[in-house]
Amino acid sequence: MLISKRATMKGYVSHGCYVFGNSYIGKGTFIDTNVVLGYPSRSKLLQVKFEGQQVLEVLDSLSNGTRVGDNCIIRCGTVIYEDVNIGNCVETGHNVLIRSGSQIGDNCIIGTGTQLDGSVKIGNNVKVESMVYLPHLTEIGDNVFLGPGVRVTNDLYPPSKRLVGVRIENGASIGCGAILLAGITIGKGAVVAAGAVVTRDVPSNVVVKGIPARLHASKNDFLKKKSDYEAGAHGAVYKPSTHK
Repeated sequence: MLISKRATMKGYVSHGCYVFGNSYIGKGTFIDTNVVLGYPSRSKLLQVKFEGQQVLEVLDSLSNGTRVGDNCIIRCGTVIYEDVNIGNCVETGHNVLIRSGSQIGDNCIIGTGTQLDGSVKIGNNVKVESMVYLPHLTEIGDNVFLGPGVRVTNDLYPPSKRLVGVRIENGASIGCGAILLAGITIGKGAVVAAGAVVTRDVPSNVVVKGIPARLHASKNDFLKKKSDYEAGAHGAVYKPSTHK
């Protein structure tokens, strides 16, 4: 366990954590066991010489630290690199990776096994389910939902020297296992069906599905079906057992 002398600790840190550099942990925030905060960027690690030095002290000296806001829950196995800014009331699942330069707004959930693999921007009130992959340059607006196993890309001709990010605008919903190809924009309020492969921009307030994804319905049609489903019009709605 190591907590940097440069860190500002206003929350609660469990045994076995590593808090490097000028990190900030806000009021009411809980850091679970085996969490790493402020891990130095790759470029710094490639330049440093560890011979004859204490490794943890070197890592601490290299790190700019990271910021975690108030009332967050950072669960065990999460690694957050330096120069990350996390807002208030953010939760991570287990074994989440967030690399340098990423920004996460308030009231977000980042599910177990998810990777923010580069500089990723996430707005407020975003729910990212488990095992989602978000590469460098991805931008996500407010009130967005990403289902389990969503994959976003940033290279149309991999591996190339030109990376282009995907933009997901406010209120969009991306279904389980969907793949979004580099450079596209998912419009406000749009819905991408589970398993779709999206190869071009999606307009606002429409539903797309298929491989490649095509226009399927309007957002109003989707909301009507959702309302009917929730009301039980398409079969019995699951209710938790009341048996003890």
